[in-house]
Amino acid sequence: MNTARLDAKQGGGWLGAYVLAYLVFLYLPILLIPLFSFNNSIQAAFPLQGFTLEWYGTLVGNSALSGALATSLVIGAIAATGATLCGITVSYMDLYGRSPLAATISAIARLPILIPGVIVGISLLILVNLAGFGPSRIAIVLGHVLVALPTTVVVMRSRFAAIPKTIREAALDLGASDWTTFRRVMLPLSLPAIISAFMLAFLTSFDEFIVAFFLAGTEPTLPLYIWSQLRFPKSLPTVMALGTAILAVSFVIAALAEILRHRGLAATRRPAPASLSKPEGTERGELQWHST
Repeated sequence: MNTARLDAKQGGGWLGAYVLAYLVFLYLPILLIPLFSFNNSIQAAFPLQGFTLEWYGTLVGNSALSGALATSLVIGAIAATGATLCGITVSYMDLYGRSPLAATISAIARLPILIPGVIVGISLLILVNLAGFGPSRIAIVLGHVLVALPTTVVVMRSRFAAIPKTIREAALDLGASDWTTFRRVMLPLSLPAIISAFMLAFLTSFDEFIVAFFLAGTEPTLPLYIWSQLRFPKSLPTVMALGTAILAVSFVIAALAEILRHRGLAATRRPAPASLSKPEGTERGELQWHST
C-alpha cells in the first residue's frame, strides 16, 4: 500500500515537472515581448539597457498603424457579428432541428478548424476572384466569418445543450410557437454565451493573419501591418510595444468572455422558481409568465 502511494507521489511529481516545463516553453517567449518592449535598446537581447516608454510613444500619431487598426476593428466587428449569428442558428438547429441536414451543416461549420489556414486562404482567394470582387475588405470579412464560425458553434452548442429541454418543451406546451420559444425563451437564457461567442470571434478575426494575407487588398489589417514592419530592424521595439498592447487587450477580452460564459452556465444550473402561474396573453403565440 505504501509502495503504491510512493509510486503515485513520484508519478505526480514527474507530471508536475512536465507541465511546468511545457508552460515555460509555451509562454516564456510571449513574456519576453513585454519585457523587451520596455528595454532602452533596438535589439532584443540581454543584458537589458534600461527602462523606457519611448517605444510606446511611437505608437501615437502613426497614420499607417491607425489605418490598419481601424481596418481590423471594422472587419472584426462585422465578421464576429456574422459568425455569431450563424453560430446561433447552426447550433440551435443541430440540437432541436432533429434533421440529418442540420447535423451535417453543424459538422461542416466546425470543419475549418481542422483545415490548414494556407489551404483556406488559397481556396477563398480563388473563390473571391471568381466572384469578381477579388482581395478586399469584403473578402477578408467572408474569410474571417469562416475562420471564426467553429468557435461560435462550439460555444453556442454547449450553451443550448446546457439549457434543460423541459424549459423549451414547457413553452411549446403552453402555446408558444417555435419562433416565439426561440426568441422569448432560448435567446434570453443564452445571452451571456452569445456575448462570449461574439468576443471570442472578434479576437479570432482581429488576430488572424494567414487568411488576411491572401485576401487583403490595399488596406492591410493590423497583423499584416506588424508583419510588414518586421523587415526593418529599427521597427522591432515598436512592434514589441504594439504586441504587448495587443496581448493585454486580448487577455482582457478572453477573460471577460470566459467569465460571461461561466456565469451563463451557472445561471442555468440554478433551481427554477417553485411556483409559476399559467401564461397570460398568449395570443399569437406570445409567451408571458409571471410569478404568483
